[in-house]
Amino acid sequence: MAILELLHEKPMHPYEMTQLMRHRRVDYRVKLRPGSLYHTVERLEGQGFIEVVDTQRQGRRPERTVYAMTEQGRDTFADQARDMIATPAQEYPQYPVALSAASELDQHDVMDQLRMRAINLRARIAADEVVIEQVLKEDLPTMYWIEHAFTHHQRKSELDWTEQLIADLESGRITWPDEQKPDQLPHLSIVDEKERSDGKTA
Repeated sequence: MAILELLHEKPMHPYEMTQLMRHRRVDYRVKLRPGSLYHTVERLEGQGFIEVVDTQRQGRRPERTVYAMTEQGRDTFADQARDMIATPAQEYPQYPVALSAASELDQHDVMDQLRMRAINLRARIAADEVVIEQVLKEDLPTMYWIEHAFTHHQRKSELDWTEQLIADLESGRITWPDEQKPDQLPHLSIVDEKERSDGKTA
């Protein structure tokens, strides 16, 4: 999607795509590795979504192949974008996994790691604000950088939640399960909860 988005602007060679993605901080939202990008370009060409339109050589530099998007690629991009906007994806972020594992660690250790996460989040939020300030100065239309606005909001929400968790653990509003053993913990799945609700309604 990131490659096809760039090719809406003009035909490009993979090196130019990589440089533009880094300049625009696309690597904040997709994993960007030159090797994988070249592999993806080859795959897109094989699927008929892009095609070679030119080759360029400057001095002794290696020849560069320039790609443009095909009509099939343009249609596929539009369909995929519509689906991704409309349908929430089942994603697997690491933080919930780590929170689930936290009770198996020492409470003081977990508190230290949560405080470190809060520090890291504040640093990333500050970096976001630098980028947003820059695009505002350049008077770029908001929809050209809307993904940065979303990520910035998401990080601020995560920081607020994490800071509240730290405060709740420090105050004792959330207690550490030192005394409870795993086999003593209640097991209540979403299905169980739904069945109980349905039973009460009936």
